[in-house]
Parts: sequence; C-alpha cells; structure tokens
Amino acid sequence: MGFDVANAELEAYAEAHTTAPDALLAELAAETQETLQAPQMLTGTIEGRFLELLVHGLGARRVLELGTYSGYGTLSMAAGLPEGGRIDTCEVSEDHAAVARRYLERAGYADRVTVHLGPALDTIRALEGEWDFVFIDADKENYVAYYEEVLPRLTAHGLIAADNTLWSGRVLDEADDSESTRAIRAFNEHVARDERVRSVMLTVRDGITLIRRR
Repeated sequence: MGFDVANAELEAYAEAHTTAPDALLAELAAETQETLQAPQMLTGTIEGRFLELLVHGLGARRVLELGTYSGYGTLSMAAGLPEGGRIDTCEVSEDHAAVARRYLERAGYADRVTVHLGPALDTIRALEGEWDFVFIDADKENYVAYYEEVLPRLTAHGLIAADNTLWSGRVLDEADDSESTRAIRAFNEHVARDERVRSVMLTVRDGITLIRRR
C-alpha cells in the first residue's frame, strides 16, 4: 500500500507553490540522488521549508536532529536559527556525515552545527541541557527510545517532530509485518496514548507528528 497518483499530483502542486530551495540545497539534493544509497530518505523541498519555518517560528536556539543523512534537513533548519542558535545532529554513516559536513561548510553553517558520528542514543546521553526543537528521523526501531530520551529534556515551549509516521501508507497495510512498519505503528500508538503530551499527526509528505509536553 502506498500513496496514490492523486496524492503524488497534490504533492507536486504543493512543491510548486513552496519557496524553491537555494542553489546549494538543489546541488545537495542532486548529489544525494546521484551518489548515495536510499535517496528516498532526502528531506526535500516541502519538508525542508517546513522544518526551517518551525525552527524560525519557535525561535529555537538549541536544536537536536536524529538522522543527518546528507544534511538537507540540517541545512534547512540552520537557515531558521536565530543569532547564537545551534544544532547537534546525529549520524551513524561516515559517508553520509562527510557529505553533510562538506555542505554545511560551504553554506557557512559549520560554526553553528555539530555533526556527531555514532549511535544517536549515545550522543543524546552525552550531551547536556535541553532542546527547543528535536527532529526524529533515524532508524525506526529506536523511535520510542529516542522519544523517551528527549521528551524530559524539552524546554517549556519545545517541540518534537517525528518523521515518516505514515510510512508511505504502510501503517494501514495489515499484510505488512516488517520490523520498520511495526516500529512505526508502535511509536504512533505510544505517542497517542501518552498523557504527558499533546500531539498532531500531519499528512506532510510521509507523515510528520508534532509533539509538545502538557
């Protein structure tokens, strides 16, 4: 089960009416598509602008990203940072981290973004302080663990954004019993039942759930 043609056409329409990426982001997107495995993981125009506007609207001075990939989302969020804002982003692939660091340097963001190489849970536990915005977009099997680690460390007006929560519609496919699909379903149920938070699941691209503490 996946998104139908009508949804694909609507997404193309939405992208055409979203501020286009700058030249460097477009170059990064092209390199990702051409050289990296799993290019479907690319954040892309719509979600990139959405993340930028969330960071900007929150005035988020401290951002945590779980799952850097090639850095498209990282660069998008960096564009929304206020003066003095910082991003810590976590990546397990040296190849992916190298691409992200190269583009962050070219964009002039290297002084405000740190790419941490290694398991995200280890990085979260090693970092100190609270976050204004957390973007969860790493391995699906650990989504609940990531959520439980970062939720107590949100600032009073902080937000978590969890990506891929519709999982290309596979959350509704009863025949799909893959590990990642089961993990996304479990995460969605975990958040929906959690009385500590308020949340909304949005049909932006592959599904984004926004979460705040009560």
